[in-house]
Order: sequence, then structure tokens, then C-alpha cells
Amino acid sequence: MTDRVPVLKIGDILLVSIQTDLEDQMVMDLQDDLSHRIVETNAKGVVIDISALEIVDSFVGRMLATNASISRILGAETIVVGMRPAVAMTLVELGLSLKGVRTALNLERGLRLLRRLTAAPADRA
Repeated sequence: MTDRVPVLKIGDILLVSIQTDLEDQMVMDLQDDLSHRIVETNAKGVVIDISALEIVDSFVGRMLATNASISRILGAETIVVGMRPAVAMTLVELGLSLKGVRTALNLERGLRLLRRLTAAPADRA
């Protein structure tokens, strides 16, 4: 049995805090768990915190982009927060620009951005 990455609900936002290097099965389980939680909770946004990740490979990079795409299709914006400079450099070296994935330096900035993106049109006026 593999460990699962917890998906926590905070209001209408889901928080995924990745605290360990991800094995392939954990990545697949996270994709499944996150998509189901978005539907179950009618989440407007997802924050994926990767501040504990020291290294990434192409599989994990693609997982971030795929999860953001799946979330968007299900009606939830995704922000990846806490990316270390070495992780960003590795993703670029691997040719993974994470097109369509929004990022923020930390959780606070990510939540602020997510609130702006998911605000109702009347709230933005």
C-alpha cells in the first residue's frame, strides 16, 4: 500500500501539500483523489504546495500540469506555490514550462491570487 497525499478543504479551496518525494503511484493516486474532491466539494480553487520538494523529474512536472488542466476542466483554478529555485531550473532544463499553470512564491500569495481569480464578477467591480 502506498501513502496518499492529503487533500484538505479550506472553504471553497482545496490544499494539497506535498511533503515527500513522490513515487509514480502516489502521483496517480493524487490525480484521482484531487479530481474526485473537486467534484465532491464543488471547489473553486486548488493550491498545490511543493515547498518541501527538493527535486522533480519529468513525470512529476507533467503531473503538475495535468492536475492543473484537469482541475480547470472541472471548474477549479490551480496555483502551484513554494517552488524552489532549483526545482524551477530543473523543470526548465527538462523542457517543461508548465504552460497554463499559475505559480506563486508562497502559500499566502497563492491564496490571494486564487481569491482574485475565483471572485464573482460582481465582487470584482
